[in-house]
Amino acid sequence: MKNLSLPIRFGLVTSAVLIAYFLVLSLVNMHTNPAFSFVNALITGFGIYEATRLSKLENPANFSYSEGFKTGLITGFVATIVFTAFFLVYATEINGGFLPELLQKIKGGFNAHIGMVTFVVAIMGFATTVVSSLTVMQLFKKSRNIT
Repeated sequence: MKNLSLPIRFGLVTSAVLIAYFLVLSLVNMHTNPAFSFVNALITGFGIYEATRLSKLENPANFSYSEGFKTGLITGFVATIVFTAFFLVYATEINGGFLPELLQKIKGGFNAHIGMVTFVVAIMGFATTVVSSLTVMQLFKKSRNIT
């Protein structure tokens, strides 16, 4: 259980930062602009970086590429699941006009419903998690270069 507590804790903190960022954007009515979702990748990447870094500091002898990658995946998946649940509640219960406004901003003429948009948010979060975990592990893997 101790191995899972660190990534779960960092995943919850990362999701809290993602939610806070989304709510700050909604205060200035910029939450319907999809370009601002790029910052979500940076927030998720930073959360994965910190979880992996602390995991390596806590147990440097047993730290391996697979252990660090697993820490990153769990951190990102927890953050994605919590943020996706918040997004679903926000779009259906808190701000009912959010989805039509978002789809109009995209200007794609899509006939999408909340389930499809929520699924896309989740898939984007999972993809960001995998890419960020692979990227972060390039910094923390043991080098086999000859000195």
